[in-house]
Amino acid sequence: MIATGAAMSPAIDARFPRYPKIFRGRQVARSLHFLGMIAFVLFIIIHLTMVISERFSENMGNIVLGHTTSFGVAVGLFTLIVLFVIIIHIWVTGISLQKPRDIQNILDMVLVPTKWLLFRNAVSKQQFPKSKVSSFFRINGYPPDTNEYIELLKNKFDTYKLKIYGLVQSQLEFSLSEINAMSKQEQVTEHYCIQGWTAIGEWAGVPMQYIISLCNPLPQARYVVFRSFQYTDGDEFYEVLDLDIVKHQQTILAYEMNGEPLTVGHGAPLRLRAETQLGYKMVKWLRSIEFVKDYKNIGMGQGGHREDHMYYSPRAEI
Repeated sequence: MIATGAAMSPAIDARFPRYPKIFRGRQVARSLHFLGMIAFVLFIIIHLTMVISERFSENMGNIVLGHTTSFGVAVGLFTLIVLFVIIIHIWVTGISLQKPRDIQNILDMVLVPTKWLLFRNAVSKQQFPKSKVSSFFRINGYPPDTNEYIELLKNKFDTYKLKIYGLVQSQLEFSLSEINAMSKQEQVTEHYCIQGWTAIGEWAGVPMQYIISLCNPLPQARYVVFRSFQYTDGDEFYEVLDLDIVKHQQTILAYEMNGEPLTVGHGAPLRLRAETQLGYKMVKWLRSIEFVKDYKNIGMGQGGHREDHMYYSPRAEI
């Protein structure tokens, strides 16, 4: 179960791409894991049946206190333990439903430094052969419906300008043709959606390392804000990444997918590909890039649109 569980982990898969092949792929590992779960359930049913049908009072004493004792005492203690677990569960669930923002922030205070300590060197090393590209790559979300984006669609993005600004030495604007003329990088990587599905795609675009070399961020710049043309319920879609993640060699601004220009559904004219992150951090329909010292004054201050409205974690490393 541990071995197949690791094979389903996006972090393990991204850092050690060959590991899932031991099980002939992620889906086989998932099937084996599911069969293991069924085996555990059957074991529990059989075990409890044996406990109840053979010397139940004696077994309860051994289970609860480790030695034979009064049946009433054993059942009473067991009942108290179960009630305690139920009460704690209801209490904690109630708090999380009433104060989701507090829970979000408290969990990040604990989990973010823990993950940094344990996994900071376990960076993604994906590079699949082109033969592994998925025949179907799911589309998530609806394209922008603003007048600005509709006009860009009409003129086939001829007037598109990517704005790069904030804590940089050089504030820049690039047309799509200028971006296409820049240093091109291709990579075949696996996309991990928080909904649970994956797909392998071939992406091509300009590395963020190159963009960074052109704009020269100031020393106080710690985060990068990627803003989209998309709005949801009147709020701009954006995501924030640590500058170190943006500098990763597989973080690119993609304008091609599987050898063709990006479709609207997949983020045309330009989308972020940050292969160390879960899919929701990879902003589609990219409008601008801002380098900032902090993101607490942007949106609701949580580090992204989904973080603001759906209480996602701002750290989505795989």
